[in-house]
Amino acid sequence: MFKLIGALLIISTTTWAGFEASSHLNRRPKQLRIIKDSLQALDAEIMYSHTPLGEAAKKISLQLPDPAASLYKVFSERLSETDVTVKSAWKESLDEIWQDTDMKADEYEILRQFGESLGRHDRYTQQKQILLAVTHLDREESEAREKQRRYEKIMRSLGVLSGLLFIILLF
Repeated sequence: MFKLIGALLIISTTTWAGFEASSHLNRRPKQLRIIKDSLQALDAEIMYSHTPLGEAAKKISLQLPDPAASLYKVFSERLSETDVTVKSAWKESLDEIWQDTDMKADEYEILRQFGESLGRHDRYTQQKQILLAVTHLDREESEAREKQRRYEKIMRSLGVLSGLLFIILLF
């Protein structure tokens, strides 16, 4: 009886781990898409509405889901503080929300470098910087989708099969 309960616990735990790993692969492209949409919304706010950066960030935080909503909410709060630069507010915002995302270091670096130029140029140069960041994120998104397509089912199966192997080895 105890062996059966132990076997079920092992199978359920390894299956859960496989499905959790699979869900990370599934969420990453979605989060990249949301971040790209947020950059395009920022572009529209800067170019066509002539909205100041703090207000634009606040508007975007209300329009889009997480992780973009959290990023822009924290960013607009940081910008409202005194003695803060746009660059440092963006980096601090990224650092604060990054652990809650499924994105990788490459995406962090793209967004950090984008923050280096944020608010430092005229509208047209800023638009070019946004387009550059979106282009880089497009590449990362296509790689993430390819990884998802290739490894999502494998992760689920690996969770179940590793649990079965572990049970066979133990019993």
